[in-house]
Amino acid sequence: MCGVVGIYGHDYVAQELYDALVTLQHRGQDAAGMYTYDGRTFHTRKDLGLVRDIFHTRHMRTLLGYVGIGHTRYSTVGGGKVEDAQPFLGPAPFGVILAHNGNLFNAYELKKEIFEKDHRLVNSNCDAEVLLNMFTKSLTKQNADKLEPEHIFKAVKSVFKRSKGAYSTVAYIARQGMVAFRDPHGIRPLLFGQRKNGMKMDYIFASESVTLDILGFEFVRDVGPGEVIFIDEKTRTVHSKIITNKKHIPCIFEYIYFARPDSMMNDISVYKSRVRMGRSLAKKIEKMNLDIDVIMPVPDSSRTAALAMAEKMDLKYSEGLVKNRYIGRTFIMPGQKIRKKSIRYKLNPMPIEMKGKKILLVDDSIVRGNTSKKIIQMVREAGAKKVYFASYSPPVKRQCLYGVDVPTRDELIANDSTVEEIRKYIDADELVYQGLNETFKACIKGNPELKDLCMGCFDGEYKTGDVTKEILERTAAERSQDKEASGCDRLSDESDLMENPNQLPLV
Repeated sequence: MCGVVGIYGHDYVAQELYDALVTLQHRGQDAAGMYTYDGRTFHTRKDLGLVRDIFHTRHMRTLLGYVGIGHTRYSTVGGGKVEDAQPFLGPAPFGVILAHNGNLFNAYELKKEIFEKDHRLVNSNCDAEVLLNMFTKSLTKQNADKLEPEHIFKAVKSVFKRSKGAYSTVAYIARQGMVAFRDPHGIRPLLFGQRKNGMKMDYIFASESVTLDILGFEFVRDVGPGEVIFIDEKTRTVHSKIITNKKHIPCIFEYIYFARPDSMMNDISVYKSRVRMGRSLAKKIEKMNLDIDVIMPVPDSSRTAALAMAEKMDLKYSEGLVKNRYIGRTFIMPGQKIRKKSIRYKLNPMPIEMKGKKILLVDDSIVRGNTSKKIIQMVREAGAKKVYFASYSPPVKRQCLYGVDVPTRDELIANDSTVEEIRKYIDADELVYQGLNETFKACIKGNPELKDLCMGCFDGEYKTGDVTKEILERTAAERSQDKEASGCDRLSDESDLMENPNQLPLV
Protein backbone atom coordinates (compact mmCIF):
# COMPACT_ATOMS: atom_id res chain seq x y z
CA MET A 1 0.00 0.00 0.00
CA CYS A 2 1.39 3.38 -1.02
CA GLY A 3 0.35 6.97 -1.52
CA VAL A 4 0.71 8.65 -4.90
CA VAL A 5 0.06 12.21 -6.07
CA GLY A 6 0.57 14.10 -9.31
CA ILE A 7 0.07 17.88 -9.62
CA TYR A 8 -0.10 19.63 -12.99
CA GLY A 9 0.15 23.32 -12.23
CA HIS A 10 1.57 26.49 -13.73
CA ASP A 11 4.25 27.50 -11.25
CA TYR A 12 6.31 26.02 -8.39
CA VAL A 13 4.57 22.78 -7.28
CA ALA A 14 7.15 21.18 -4.96
CA GLN A 15 5.68 22.71 -1.80
CA GLU A 16 2.21 21.43 -2.62
CA LEU A 17 3.62 18.01 -3.49
CA TYR A 18 5.30 17.97 -0.09
CA ASP A 19 2.05 18.94 1.65
CA ALA A 20 0.24 16.25 -0.34
CA LEU A 21 2.74 13.60 0.72
CA VAL A 22 2.23 14.57 4.36
CA THR A 23 -1.51 13.95 3.95
CA LEU A 24 -0.66 10.51 2.50
CA GLN A 25 2.07 9.61 4.99
CA HIS A 26 -0.19 7.02 6.63
CA ARG A 27 -0.15 5.00 3.40
CA GLY A 28 3.59 4.37 3.51
CA GLN A 29 6.55 5.10 5.76
CA ASP A 30 9.39 3.08 4.21
CA ALA A 31 10.45 5.78 1.75
CA ALA A 32 9.26 8.84 -0.11
CA GLY A 33 10.20 10.60 -3.30
CA MET A 34 9.39 13.44 -5.63
CA TYR A 35 10.15 14.39 -9.23
CA THR A 36 9.45 17.84 -10.69
CA TYR A 37 9.88 19.26 -14.19
CA ASP A 38 10.62 22.90 -15.11
CA GLY A 39 10.25 22.71 -18.90
CA ARG A 40 13.84 21.64 -19.48
CA THR A 41 15.01 19.38 -16.67
CA PHE A 42 13.66 16.82 -14.23
CA HIS A 43 14.62 17.33 -10.57
CA THR A 44 14.38 14.68 -7.89
CA ARG A 45 14.74 13.84 -4.24
CA LYS A 46 14.18 10.30 -2.86
CA ASP A 47 15.24 8.59 0.34
CA LEU A 48 14.21 6.14 3.04
CA GLY A 49 12.08 7.31 5.95
CA LEU A 50 9.29 9.78 6.60
CA VAL A 51 8.43 12.76 4.41
CA ARG A 52 9.46 15.30 7.07
CA ASP A 53 12.90 13.67 7.37
CA ILE A 54 13.58 13.44 3.64
CA PHE A 55 12.68 16.89 2.30
CA HIS A 56 14.58 19.83 3.80
CA THR A 57 14.84 23.44 2.63
CA ARG A 58 17.98 22.72 0.63
CA HIS A 59 16.16 19.99 -1.28
CA MET A 60 12.99 22.00 -1.87
CA ARG A 61 14.99 24.84 -3.41
CA THR A 62 16.23 22.50 -6.15
CA LEU A 63 12.85 20.89 -6.91
CA LEU A 64 11.87 23.43 -9.54
CA GLY A 65 8.99 23.16 -11.94
CA TYR A 66 5.29 23.51 -12.67
CA VAL A 67 4.50 19.79 -12.65
CA GLY A 68 5.52 16.89 -10.46
CA ILE A 69 4.77 13.49 -8.98
CA GLY A 70 5.24 12.38 -5.37
CA HIS A 71 5.08 9.04 -3.62
CA THR A 72 5.15 7.53 -0.13
CA ARG A 73 6.25 3.91 -0.11
CA TYR A 74 4.98 0.93 1.82
CA SER A 75 6.88 -2.01 0.40
CA THR A 76 5.25 -5.36 -0.25
CA VAL A 77 8.23 -6.82 -2.12
CA GLY A 78 11.81 -5.58 -2.10
CA GLY A 79 12.40 -3.79 1.16
CA GLY A 80 14.38 -0.84 2.44
CA LYS A 81 16.51 0.32 -0.46
CA VAL A 82 16.62 3.79 -1.95
CA GLU A 83 16.76 2.18 -5.40
CA ASP A 84 13.19 0.95 -4.87
CA ALA A 85 11.78 4.35 -3.92
CA GLN A 86 9.35 5.97 -6.35
CA PRO A 87 8.82 7.83 -8.67
CA PHE A 88 11.00 6.45 -11.48
CA LEU A 89 12.36 8.23 -14.55
CA GLY A 90 12.57 6.78 -18.05
CA PRO A 91 14.60 8.74 -20.64
CA ALA A 92 12.41 7.95 -23.65
CA PRO A 93 10.21 8.98 -25.26
CA PHE A 94 10.81 12.61 -24.28
CA GLY A 95 11.41 11.63 -20.63
CA VAL A 96 8.76 10.03 -18.43
CA ILE A 97 8.29 9.99 -14.66
CA LEU A 98 5.92 7.47 -13.08
CA ALA A 99 4.68 6.31 -9.68
CA HIS A 100 1.97 3.89 -8.66
CA ASN A 101 0.08 2.38 -5.74
CA GLY A 102 -0.58 -1.34 -5.76
CA ASN A 103 1.19 -4.58 -6.58
CA LEU A 104 1.89 -6.58 -9.74
CA PHE A 105 1.96 -10.23 -8.76
CA ASN A 106 3.57 -11.14 -12.09
CA ALA A 107 6.29 -8.50 -11.72
CA TYR A 108 9.12 -11.04 -11.62
CA GLU A 109 8.04 -12.64 -14.91
CA LEU A 110 7.54 -9.22 -16.49
CA LYS A 111 10.97 -8.08 -15.37
CA LYS A 112 12.53 -11.12 -17.07
CA GLU A 113 10.40 -10.63 -20.18
CA ILE A 114 11.29 -6.94 -20.41
CA PHE A 115 14.98 -7.81 -20.37
CA GLU A 116 14.85 -10.77 -22.75
CA LYS A 117 12.26 -9.51 -25.25
CA ASP A 118 12.21 -5.72 -24.88
CA HIS A 119 15.95 -5.49 -24.17
CA ARG A 120 15.43 -3.14 -21.25
CA LEU A 121 16.90 -3.42 -17.77
CA VAL A 122 14.67 -3.01 -14.72
CA ASN A 123 17.20 -1.95 -12.13
CA SER A 124 15.07 -2.15 -8.96
CA ASN A 125 12.78 -4.55 -7.17
CA CYS A 126 9.86 -2.13 -7.49
CA ASP A 127 7.07 -2.98 -9.89
CA ALA A 128 6.55 0.72 -10.67
CA GLU A 129 9.72 0.50 -12.77
CA VAL A 130 8.22 -2.51 -14.52
CA LEU A 131 5.12 -0.45 -15.34
CA LEU A 132 7.31 2.43 -16.53
CA ASN A 133 9.22 0.20 -18.95
CA MET A 134 6.08 -1.38 -20.41
CA PHE A 135 4.44 2.01 -20.84
CA THR A 136 7.45 3.76 -22.40
CA LYS A 137 8.26 0.78 -24.64
CA SER A 138 4.82 1.02 -26.22
CA LEU A 139 5.07 4.79 -26.60
CA THR A 140 8.50 4.53 -28.23
CA LYS A 141 7.31 1.91 -30.72
CA GLN A 142 4.67 4.32 -31.97
CA ASN A 143 7.45 6.71 -33.02
CA ALA A 144 5.39 9.88 -32.68
CA ASP A 145 6.94 13.36 -32.82
CA LYS A 146 4.07 14.57 -30.63
CA LEU A 147 1.97 12.32 -28.46
CA GLU A 148 -1.76 12.40 -29.13
CA PRO A 149 -4.43 10.87 -26.86
CA GLU A 150 -4.62 7.74 -29.03
CA HIS A 151 -0.89 7.10 -28.53
CA ILE A 152 -1.40 7.23 -24.76
CA PHE A 153 -4.50 5.03 -24.86
CA LYS A 154 -2.68 2.42 -26.95
CA ALA A 155 0.28 2.36 -24.55
CA VAL A 156 -1.93 1.94 -21.48
CA LYS A 157 -3.85 -0.82 -23.25
CA SER A 158 -0.58 -2.71 -23.68
CA VAL A 159 0.12 -2.29 -19.95
CA PHE A 160 -3.31 -3.70 -19.10
CA LYS A 161 -2.65 -6.64 -21.40
CA ARG A 162 0.60 -7.65 -19.70
CA SER A 163 0.06 -6.68 -16.05
CA LYS A 164 -1.64 -8.75 -13.38
CA GLY A 165 -2.58 -7.22 -10.05
CA ALA A 166 -3.55 -3.78 -8.81
CA TYR A 167 -2.08 -0.46 -9.90
CA SER A 168 -3.24 3.14 -9.71
CA THR A 169 -0.67 5.03 -11.72
CA VAL A 170 0.31 8.65 -12.37
CA ALA A 171 2.89 9.62 -14.99
CA TYR A 172 4.16 12.77 -16.68
CA ILE A 173 5.75 12.90 -20.14
CA ALA A 174 8.05 15.88 -20.67
CA ARG A 175 6.31 18.64 -22.67
CA GLN A 176 3.56 16.18 -23.67
CA GLY A 177 1.26 15.92 -20.68
CA MET A 178 0.15 14.06 -17.56
CA VAL A 179 -1.31 10.56 -17.60
CA ALA A 180 -3.27 8.67 -14.96
CA PHE A 181 -4.74 5.19 -15.17
CA ARG A 182 -6.26 2.59 -12.86
CA ASP A 183 -6.15 -1.19 -13.25
CA PRO A 184 -9.14 -2.83 -14.99
CA HIS A 185 -10.80 -3.72 -11.68
CA GLY A 186 -10.03 -0.43 -9.89
CA ILE A 187 -8.70 -2.21 -6.81
CA ARG A 188 -6.57 0.67 -5.55
CA PRO A 189 -8.03 4.19 -5.24
CA LEU A 190 -7.18 7.16 -7.45
CA LEU A 191 -9.03 10.49 -7.54
CA PHE A 192 -9.01 13.37 -10.00
CA GLY A 193 -9.39 17.04 -9.03
CA GLN A 194 -9.03 20.54 -10.43
CA ARG A 195 -8.52 24.09 -9.16
CA LYS A 196 -8.80 27.50 -10.79
CA ASN A 197 -5.52 29.36 -10.96
CA GLY A 198 -6.53 32.78 -12.25
CA MET A 199 -7.75 32.17 -15.79
CA LYS A 200 -6.00 28.80 -15.90
CA MET A 201 -6.72 25.40 -14.36
CA ASP A 202 -4.48 23.22 -12.18
CA TYR A 203 -5.04 19.47 -11.98
CA ILE A 204 -4.31 16.79 -9.41
CA PHE A 205 -4.43 13.01 -9.11
CA ALA A 206 -4.15 11.51 -5.61
CA SER A 207 -4.78 8.31 -3.67
CA GLU A 208 -7.24 9.92 -1.25
CA SER A 209 -9.70 12.82 -1.28
CA VAL A 210 -8.18 14.31 1.87
CA THR A 211 -5.25 15.47 -0.27
CA LEU A 212 -7.59 17.40 -2.56
CA ASP A 213 -9.41 18.91 0.42
CA ILE A 214 -6.30 20.19 2.14
CA LEU A 215 -4.72 21.62 -1.04
CA GLY A 216 -7.93 23.35 -2.09
CA PHE A 217 -8.70 21.27 -5.18
CA GLU A 218 -12.25 20.54 -6.26
CA PHE A 219 -13.03 16.84 -6.51
CA VAL A 220 -14.02 15.96 -10.08
CA ARG A 221 -14.40 12.18 -9.83
CA ASP A 222 -12.65 8.90 -9.17
CA VAL A 223 -10.55 7.61 -12.03
CA GLY A 224 -12.61 4.68 -13.24
CA PRO A 225 -11.50 1.05 -13.35
CA GLY A 226 -9.72 0.42 -16.64
CA GLU A 227 -9.72 4.14 -17.43
CA VAL A 228 -6.89 6.36 -18.64
CA ILE A 229 -6.91 10.17 -18.41
CA PHE A 230 -4.48 12.25 -20.46
CA ILE A 231 -4.06 16.01 -19.98
CA ASP A 232 -2.42 17.53 -23.02
CA GLU A 233 0.49 19.88 -22.27
CA LYS A 234 -0.22 22.43 -24.99
CA THR A 235 -3.97 22.93 -24.54
CA ARG A 236 -4.49 21.43 -21.05
CA THR A 237 -7.44 19.56 -22.55
CA VAL A 238 -8.54 16.54 -20.49
CA HIS A 239 -8.94 13.39 -22.61
CA SER A 240 -10.23 10.14 -21.13
CA LYS A 241 -11.11 6.66 -22.30
CA ILE A 242 -12.28 3.41 -20.73
CA ILE A 243 -9.80 0.92 -22.15
CA THR A 244 -11.40 -2.19 -20.71
CA ASN A 245 -14.75 -2.72 -19.05
CA LYS A 246 -14.43 -5.20 -16.20
CA LYS A 247 -16.12 -5.57 -12.84
CA HIS A 248 -15.21 -2.85 -10.32
CA ILE A 249 -13.89 -4.50 -7.14
CA PRO A 250 -12.12 -1.95 -4.90
CA CYS A 251 -10.23 -3.20 -1.83
CA ILE A 252 -12.36 -3.52 1.31
CA PHE A 253 -9.33 -3.04 3.56
CA GLU A 254 -9.10 0.59 2.50
CA TYR A 255 -12.29 1.21 4.49
CA ILE A 256 -11.34 -1.03 7.40
CA TYR A 257 -7.86 0.26 8.00
CA PHE A 258 -5.70 1.97 5.39
CA ALA A 259 -7.48 5.13 4.34
CA ARG A 260 -7.87 8.17 6.56
CA PRO A 261 -11.36 8.45 8.07
CA ASP A 262 -11.80 11.90 6.51
CA SER A 263 -11.36 10.50 3.00
CA MET A 264 -13.91 9.58 0.35
CA MET A 265 -13.10 6.94 -2.23
CA ASN A 266 -15.36 5.29 -4.78
CA ASP A 267 -18.05 7.70 -3.48
CA ILE A 268 -17.93 6.00 -0.06
CA SER A 269 -17.04 7.78 3.18
CA VAL A 270 -14.35 5.89 5.09
CA TYR A 271 -15.62 7.39 8.34
CA LYS A 272 -19.23 6.39 7.72
CA SER A 273 -18.12 2.87 6.76
CA ARG A 274 -16.37 2.44 10.11
CA VAL A 275 -19.37 3.84 11.95
CA ARG A 276 -21.57 1.26 10.24
CA MET A 277 -19.07 -1.51 11.03
CA GLY A 278 -19.11 -0.51 14.69
CA ARG A 279 -22.89 -0.45 14.91
CA SER A 280 -23.19 -3.80 13.17
CA LEU A 281 -20.66 -5.41 15.50
CA ALA A 282 -22.45 -3.88 18.49
CA LYS A 283 -25.64 -5.75 17.53
CA LYS A 284 -23.72 -9.01 17.48
CA ILE A 285 -22.12 -8.38 20.87
CA GLU A 286 -25.42 -7.34 22.46
CA LYS A 287 -26.77 -10.81 21.74
CA MET A 288 -23.91 -12.36 23.71
CA ASN A 289 -25.02 -10.64 26.96
CA LEU A 290 -21.46 -9.84 28.02
CA ASP A 291 -20.95 -7.91 31.24
CA ILE A 292 -19.04 -4.88 29.92
CA ASP A 293 -18.13 -1.76 31.88
CA VAL A 294 -16.29 0.20 29.22
CA ILE A 295 -15.36 0.08 25.53
CA MET A 296 -11.80 1.02 24.57
CA PRO A 297 -10.25 1.32 21.09
CA VAL A 298 -6.80 0.11 20.21
CA PRO A 299 -5.62 3.46 18.76
CA ASP A 300 -5.96 4.90 16.27
CA SER A 301 -7.85 3.29 13.39
CA SER A 302 -10.47 1.61 15.59
CA ARG A 303 -11.64 4.79 17.36
CA THR A 304 -14.50 5.47 14.97
CA ALA A 305 -15.94 1.95 15.20
CA ALA A 306 -15.41 1.74 18.98
CA LEU A 307 -17.22 5.02 19.58
CA ALA A 308 -20.11 3.90 17.37
CA MET A 309 -20.29 0.66 19.37
CA ALA A 310 -20.36 2.50 22.69
CA GLU A 311 -23.20 4.73 21.49
CA LYS A 312 -25.18 1.80 20.12
CA MET A 313 -24.75 -0.27 23.30
CA ASP A 314 -25.17 2.72 25.63
CA LEU A 315 -21.85 1.99 27.32
CA LYS A 316 -19.00 4.18 28.52
CA TYR A 317 -16.23 4.92 26.01
CA SER A 318 -12.70 5.47 27.27
CA GLU A 319 -9.24 6.10 25.82
CA GLY A 320 -7.41 3.64 28.03
CA LEU A 321 -4.51 2.98 25.66
CA VAL A 322 -2.21 5.84 24.66
CA LYS A 323 0.02 5.63 21.61
CA ASN A 324 3.38 7.37 21.35
CA ARG A 325 3.00 9.23 18.04
CA TYR A 326 6.63 10.22 17.78
CA ILE A 327 8.23 6.84 17.27
CA GLY A 328 9.49 6.23 13.77
CA ARG A 329 10.55 2.92 12.34
CA THR A 330 12.60 0.84 14.76
CA PHE A 331 16.18 0.69 13.53
CA ILE A 332 17.70 -2.65 12.52
CA MET A 333 21.42 -3.23 12.91
CA PRO A 334 22.96 -5.11 9.96
CA GLY A 335 22.45 -8.84 10.44
CA GLN A 336 19.79 -8.44 13.09
CA LYS A 337 16.98 -10.85 12.23
CA ILE A 338 14.10 -9.36 14.23
CA ARG A 339 13.34 -6.11 15.98
CA LYS A 340 12.68 -6.78 19.63
CA LYS A 341 11.05 -3.56 20.62
CA SER A 342 8.22 -4.16 23.06
CA ILE A 343 4.71 -3.11 22.15
CA ARG A 344 4.95 -1.02 25.33
CA TYR A 345 7.43 1.16 23.46
CA LYS A 346 4.54 2.37 21.34
CA LEU A 347 1.43 1.76 23.40
CA ASN A 348 0.86 2.40 27.09
CA PRO A 349 -2.20 1.51 29.20
CA MET A 350 -3.64 3.85 31.83
CA PRO A 351 -4.37 1.82 35.02
CA ILE A 352 -6.66 4.57 36.31
CA GLU A 353 -9.05 3.78 33.44
CA MET A 354 -8.68 0.00 33.69
CA LYS A 355 -8.36 -1.14 37.26
CA GLY A 356 -11.23 -3.38 38.27
CA LYS A 357 -13.06 -2.85 34.95
CA LYS A 358 -14.53 -5.37 32.52
CA ILE A 359 -13.18 -3.98 29.26
CA LEU A 360 -14.13 -4.55 25.63
CA LEU A 361 -11.11 -3.79 23.46
CA VAL A 362 -11.90 -2.96 19.82
CA ASP A 363 -9.39 -3.29 17.01
CA ASP A 364 -9.53 -3.24 13.22
CA SER A 365 -8.17 -6.77 12.65
CA ILE A 366 -6.13 -9.67 13.95
CA VAL A 367 -3.38 -11.00 11.67
CA ARG A 368 -0.96 -13.15 13.65
CA GLY A 369 -2.41 -12.61 17.08
CA ASN A 370 0.94 -11.78 18.70
CA THR A 371 0.25 -8.08 19.15
CA SER A 372 -3.33 -8.67 20.31
CA LYS A 373 -1.99 -11.10 22.89
CA LYS A 374 0.52 -8.57 24.22
CA ILE A 375 -2.06 -5.79 24.36
CA ILE A 376 -4.43 -7.96 26.36
CA GLN A 377 -1.59 -8.88 28.69
CA MET A 378 -0.81 -5.18 29.23
CA VAL A 379 -4.43 -4.41 29.99
CA ARG A 380 -4.65 -7.25 32.51
CA GLU A 381 -1.44 -6.06 34.17
CA ALA A 382 -3.01 -2.60 34.41
CA GLY A 383 -5.72 -4.11 36.62
CA ALA A 384 -8.57 -5.03 34.27
CA LYS A 385 -10.98 -7.54 35.78
CA LYS A 386 -11.97 -8.99 32.41
CA VAL A 387 -10.78 -8.33 28.86
CA TYR A 388 -13.02 -8.97 25.89
CA PHE A 389 -11.61 -8.47 22.39
CA ALA A 390 -13.53 -7.48 19.26
CA SER A 391 -12.31 -7.16 15.67
CA TYR A 392 -14.54 -5.05 13.44
CA SER A 393 -13.28 -6.99 10.43
CA PRO A 394 -13.61 -10.75 9.78
CA PRO A 395 -10.78 -13.26 10.37
CA VAL A 396 -7.85 -12.66 8.00
CA LYS A 397 -7.31 -16.06 6.42
CA ARG A 398 -5.56 -15.54 3.09
CA GLN A 399 -2.68 -13.53 1.64
CA CYS A 400 -3.22 -10.42 -0.47
CA LEU A 401 -1.84 -10.11 -3.99
CA TYR A 402 -2.99 -6.56 -4.63
CA GLY A 403 -0.80 -4.34 -2.48
CA VAL A 404 -1.38 -5.18 1.20
CA ASP A 405 1.55 -6.98 2.79
CA VAL A 406 -0.53 -9.64 4.53
CA PRO A 407 1.64 -12.60 5.60
CA THR A 408 1.52 -15.93 3.82
CA ARG A 409 -1.38 -18.23 4.62
CA ASP A 410 0.62 -20.38 7.01
CA GLU A 411 1.54 -17.31 9.09
CA LEU A 412 -2.06 -16.17 9.62
CA ILE A 413 -3.53 -17.28 12.92
CA ALA A 414 -7.06 -17.55 11.49
CA ASN A 415 -5.92 -19.76 8.63
CA ASP A 416 -6.20 -23.02 10.56
CA SER A 417 -7.49 -21.97 14.00
CA THR A 418 -11.04 -21.67 15.25
CA VAL A 419 -12.26 -18.52 16.96
CA GLU A 420 -12.09 -20.35 20.27
CA GLU A 421 -8.50 -21.40 19.64
CA ILE A 422 -7.58 -17.82 18.76
CA ARG A 423 -9.35 -16.58 21.90
CA LYS A 424 -7.28 -18.91 24.03
CA TYR A 425 -4.07 -17.92 22.31
CA ILE A 426 -4.54 -14.18 22.78
CA ASP A 427 -5.93 -14.82 26.30
CA ALA A 428 -9.19 -12.91 25.88
CA ASP A 429 -12.22 -13.68 28.05
CA GLU A 430 -14.30 -13.49 24.86
CA LEU A 431 -13.37 -12.92 21.22
CA VAL A 432 -15.78 -11.52 18.65
CA TYR A 433 -15.22 -11.06 14.93
CA GLN A 434 -17.34 -9.04 12.55
CA GLY A 435 -19.13 -11.20 9.97
CA LEU A 436 -17.93 -10.97 6.37
CA ASN A 437 -21.36 -10.10 5.01
CA GLU A 438 -21.83 -7.41 7.68
CA THR A 439 -18.46 -5.85 6.81
CA PHE A 440 -19.34 -5.89 3.13
CA LYS A 441 -22.73 -4.26 3.73
CA ALA A 442 -21.22 -1.59 5.98
CA CYS A 443 -18.90 -0.49 3.18
CA ILE A 444 -21.07 -0.96 0.13
CA LYS A 445 -23.99 0.97 1.59
CA GLY A 446 -22.21 4.22 0.86
CA ASN A 447 -22.45 3.69 -2.92
CA PRO A 448 -25.44 1.77 -4.33
CA GLU A 449 -23.76 1.77 -7.76
CA LEU A 450 -20.90 -0.36 -6.45
CA LYS A 451 -21.85 -4.03 -6.41
CA ASP A 452 -18.73 -5.81 -5.17
CA LEU A 453 -15.48 -5.45 -3.24
CA CYS A 454 -12.21 -7.36 -3.17
CA MET A 455 -12.25 -9.43 0.03
CA GLY A 456 -9.64 -12.02 -0.90
CA CYS A 457 -7.75 -11.72 2.38
CA PHE A 458 -10.93 -12.81 4.18
CA ASP A 459 -12.59 -15.34 1.87
CA GLY A 460 -9.80 -16.41 -0.50
CA GLU A 461 -11.82 -15.32 -3.56
CA TYR A 462 -9.48 -13.42 -5.86
CA LYS A 463 -12.04 -11.86 -8.16
CA THR A 464 -9.66 -10.70 -10.87
CA GLY A 465 -9.93 -14.28 -12.15
CA ASP A 466 -6.23 -14.73 -12.87
CA VAL A 467 -4.96 -16.08 -9.54
CA THR A 468 -4.04 -19.76 -9.47
CA LYS A 469 -2.76 -22.07 -6.74
CA GLU A 470 0.67 -21.92 -8.37
CA ILE A 471 0.68 -18.13 -8.23
CA LEU A 472 -0.24 -18.16 -4.54
CA GLU A 473 2.52 -20.65 -3.77
CA ARG A 474 5.08 -18.70 -5.80
CA THR A 475 4.23 -15.33 -4.26
CA ALA A 476 4.35 -16.88 -0.78
CA ALA A 477 7.82 -18.23 -1.54
CA GLU A 478 8.93 -14.87 -2.93
CA ARG A 479 7.65 -13.13 0.19
CA SER A 480 9.54 -15.54 2.44
CA GLN A 481 12.74 -15.00 0.47
CA ASP A 482 12.28 -11.23 0.59
CA LYS A 483 11.62 -11.36 4.33
CA GLU A 484 14.74 -13.44 4.92
CA ALA A 485 16.86 -11.14 2.78
CA SER A 486 15.67 -8.03 4.57
CA GLY A 487 16.07 -9.58 8.02
CA CYS A 488 12.60 -8.65 9.18
CA ASP A 489 8.96 -9.56 9.00
CA ARG A 490 6.59 -6.63 8.54
CA LEU A 491 3.42 -7.91 10.16
CA SER A 492 4.89 -9.37 13.30
CA ASP A 493 4.77 -7.68 16.67
CA GLU A 494 8.47 -8.44 17.11
CA SER A 495 9.22 -6.60 13.93
CA ASP A 496 8.12 -3.06 13.33
CA LEU A 497 4.68 -3.75 11.85
CA MET A 498 3.36 -1.06 9.55
CA GLU A 499 4.38 2.17 11.22
CA ASN A 500 1.53 4.61 10.71
CA PRO A 501 1.68 8.01 12.39
CA ASN A 502 -2.11 8.08 12.64
CA GLN A 503 -2.92 4.43 13.24
CA LEU A 504 -1.69 1.41 15.13
CA PRO A 505 -0.35 -1.26 12.79
CA LEU A 506 -2.33 -4.29 11.78
CA VAL A 507 -2.19 -6.83 14.57
